[in-house]
Amino acid sequence: MVIMKGLTMSMCLLAVVLLFQGVYGGGVHVESIACYSKSSPCFLKQLKCPKECPSKNPTHPKAKACYLNCNSPICNPECKNKKPNCNGPGAACHDPRFIGGDGVVFYFHGKSNHHFSLVSDPNLQINARFIGLRPPGRHRDFTWIQAIGILFDSHTFSVEATMAEKWDDEVDHLKFSNNGDELSMAEGYPSRWESSANGITVEKTSAKNSALISLPGVAEISINVVPVTKEDDRIHSYHIPDDDCFAHLEVQFRFYGLTAKVEGVLGRTYQPDFVNPAKPGVAMAVLGGEDKYRTSSLLAADCAFCVFSSVEDLNEEESLLVEPAQSIMNCAGGGSNTGNGIVCRK
Repeated sequence: MVIMKGLTMSMCLLAVVLLFQGVYGGGVHVESIACYSKSSPCFLKQLKCPKECPSKNPTHPKAKACYLNCNSPICNPECKNKKPNCNGPGAACHDPRFIGGDGVVFYFHGKSNHHFSLVSDPNLQINARFIGLRPPGRHRDFTWIQAIGILFDSHTFSVEATMAEKWDDEVDHLKFSNNGDELSMAEGYPSRWESSANGITVEKTSAKNSALISLPGVAEISINVVPVTKEDDRIHSYHIPDDDCFAHLEVQFRFYGLTAKVEGVLGRTYQPDFVNPAKPGVAMAVLGGEDKYRTSSLLAADCAFCVFSSVEDLNEEESLLVEPAQSIMNCAGGGSNTGNGIVCRK
């Protein structure tokens, strides 16, 4: 009996020691994180996540995730909320309020039921569809971002907030499409989808109405779907109708490797020599550019200042650049046909 009691006490003591080591001695499994963009100072460096956020994909939707800023020379993993931060750089929220790459807050109202280029770079195009209304006596529309369209290489991707008469937190209002095909994602959290063709991933950051879209080495896009609330309506006098709560997107972008020629409502603020015309101290600095950045559709790159070129566009341009030696016809030897679509005649 004495031996059994001694063994029991020893086992209990061992369990306490193991628990202590697990909580305080680094027993929690910590993941590694790395950047895979060649332009990043952290390229391929395997770095340990902080113990406060040991996982890149936490099992609880409210837990902070391990994150590495691939544009920073510090290369120090940190904890962050996966949902958009409307007060951080690259944010586009509310009606709509932007925070540029330079950290300056500005508004761009656009026009309801029109599309505008938010970012246009040679290998990336991001457009937004605006919805809104114009109460009597107003000289412009109140607008919100209802959908985002993305073009990269020869691929397209879109995400939109579906219409809701009355807002219900238990209904998911996110709709995704990849290359024109609507995605079917599992309900609840966690839920993840990945394209085998282009590497784009979508992961839900809560059970409903929040997600993180990743374009490897190009961009990360955090999104929420939210309504225009009665309190918002009261404060801003939007005059929201009873049959539409104007469900819209809150968005925050993180870009990797934008070029110096990047354009767009938001993209221009990432130009290295950009001087923001917004006057310091102005509560609601409004930047124009509707004519410069209007596109014909959510997935078009035809605005006046757009610089995006798809893979097909580049291949077509290259095919038109024929070397002079290759363009000389040789009709010797009778009726031989030595050029594409060219017939030699005597």
